[in-house]
Formats: sequence, structure tokens, C-alpha cells
Amino acid sequence: MPKTVLLVEDYEDSRLLMRYMIEQEGHSVIEAAGAYEAIEKAEQYHPDLIFMDIGLPLLDGLSTASIIKGLKGLDRVPIVVVTAYHDVNDQARNAGCSGVIYKPVDQPVLKNILDFHLAGH
Repeated sequence: MPKTVLLVEDYEDSRLLMRYMIEQEGHSVIEAAGAYEAIEKAEQYHPDLIFMDIGLPLLDGLSTASIIKGLKGLDRVPIVVVTAYHDVNDQARNAGCSGVIYKPVDQPVLKNILDFHLAGH
């Protein structure tokens, strides 16, 4: 059964590529280009999984993840950080995130993350 994934990424080309890869795995995608849009869409749609870029304008992805985790009914939604930085694992965990995926994202890694977080939910 298809699940809903919120994809938070400020670069349109990266967002489109990840959207395509997620849809190839049979899931629906909701997009947000920034932190405040992500918070709004998380509240509105209650996605099954969130992919969160760290380097967002105005408010970074880790702060955004912490805010989303504090919202009613969203504390159990897994948030996976998407980043090019390789030293953020502890920060991601402290923000309530379930894991980190590194850019450039490839299909097998993305599929494993999707399967892990969405199978049986």
C-alpha cells in the first residue's frame, strides 16, 4: 500500500530527482521547499515519513525537525536527514531524527530507507 512521504529540499533539481526515486518505489510525495512550508504540510498531511534537507533557508532542517517532532500527532513520524555533511549523526539524533542519508542520494540506499521505515506501517 502506498505511503505518503514529505520531501523537504530547497533545491528544485534535487527535489525533483528524489521525488522521482520515491515515486518509483510506489509512494506518494508531498514537497516543501523550506522549513515553514514543511511544518505546515506536516501538520496538514501527517506523512508516513519525512526526508529533511539540513541546509534550508531561514531555518535549518534540524531545527525544523525538532519543531515537527513537537507537534501533536507527529512525534512518531520518522524523519531522515538528507545532507552532504558527514558529521551530523549526533545532531540529527538529538533533533529526533531516525537517520541520515547522504547526498548524492542513490536509488538502492533510498529504497532501503523507504522499506525500513514504511514496511508494515
